[in-house]
Amino acid sequence: MSIKQIAYLECPTGISGDMCLGALVDVGVPLDYLKEKLSRLGLDAEHLLWSEKVYRGQQIVTKVHVDLLEITQHHRHLPEIEKLIEEATLPPGVTEWSLAIFGQLAIAEGAVHGIPPEKVHFHEVGATDAIIDIVGTCLGLDWLNIEELYCSQLPTGGGVVKAAHGTLSVPTPAVLKLWESRNVPVYSNGIEKELVTPTGAAIAVTLAKSFCSVPTMRLEKIGLGAGSQELVLPNVLRLWLGQVDEKKKSDTVSVLETQIDDLNPQAIGYLYSVLFQAEALDVFTTAVMMKKSRPGLLLTVICLPEQVEELSRIIFKETTTLGIRYLTQEREILEREIKIVETVYGSVRVKIARYEGEVINIQPEYEDCAKLAKQHQQPWRVIHQMVLNNLPQF
Repeated sequence: MSIKQIAYLECPTGISGDMCLGALVDVGVPLDYLKEKLSRLGLDAEHLLWSEKVYRGQQIVTKVHVDLLEITQHHRHLPEIEKLIEEATLPPGVTEWSLAIFGQLAIAEGAVHGIPPEKVHFHEVGATDAIIDIVGTCLGLDWLNIEELYCSQLPTGGGVVKAAHGTLSVPTPAVLKLWESRNVPVYSNGIEKELVTPTGAAIAVTLAKSFCSVPTMRLEKIGLGAGSQELVLPNVLRLWLGQVDEKKKSDTVSVLETQIDDLNPQAIGYLYSVLFQAEALDVFTTAVMMKKSRPGLLLTVICLPEQVEELSRIIFKETTTLGIRYLTQEREILEREIKIVETVYGSVRVKIARYEGEVINIQPEYEDCAKLAKQHQQPWRVIHQMVLNNLPQF
């Protein structure tokens, strides 16, 4: 049985690059290791990296500082940043992640200003401290052998912030573009400050497998990274480290639910087809008794988190419901694959499910059997049994 190392970013007061570094150092990544690897970027003359223990809301947490040693900031273009990273002889995963993060930033900034990503002239996110934050975060995750990273929903913040392009509303345009690229779930925690920086948003959007509640894990350790601002809530990013059994395949799904008691049943059948066409994972209804003793239906739709907005739009458009509930859940799934089985009437796809490498379920695809049954005027069950009789050794 193999073990997978996973991590979860819990961001009640947002996320920034220095908060990520603080949480990683707090959880055990040696600061000297980060300094040694980061020195390969050739930027030591431009910054000083150090950490300290501070209090945030009666909690002692780690604050990592990237102090700039030059008054004049280097406003680099994407190709220059990519060259720095590629020539730094960093661990392969760190190079790949760092380039991907800056690539996402360039796409977001380019979309905001209407120019190609490679033409983006980075200001804040091209400065030395942003490069150290991003590459340092990737180094820390690599040192911890993190195979999957997850992230919580993110707070929007509010107010305004001064930037190279002038005074901007919070969330800043680049952050909004990054959120939009992954349909990131966001909410307001009532704090009118910049809570999510472009660097923090890019790290989360690029590296997080999904934005969800805490995934199932055997918790090992929590790292606490301090933010720079004093807020009404403890300004802390919490990094959860844990393990999962790799044999247990799991992912995150969203569940949409609503009760309906005033819709023509024929519309439900049509709704099924539209939802499945929009790639819902599953759709089903349950008979329920509603208020005023009226019989109704509980509609349940299971989908990927990034599909919630589109499928909700379909439900509102095609039904009489006035509201939809949302749940985020972890599910365990079996390893599965599709094989082709030949019969005298034609080919049929067969779904094979395995648990710990052992085949425990084999099912011919219904649609393939139905198609052959119609073509050859045979009962569906005859085609289905014929496939089972012709199964090779899997």
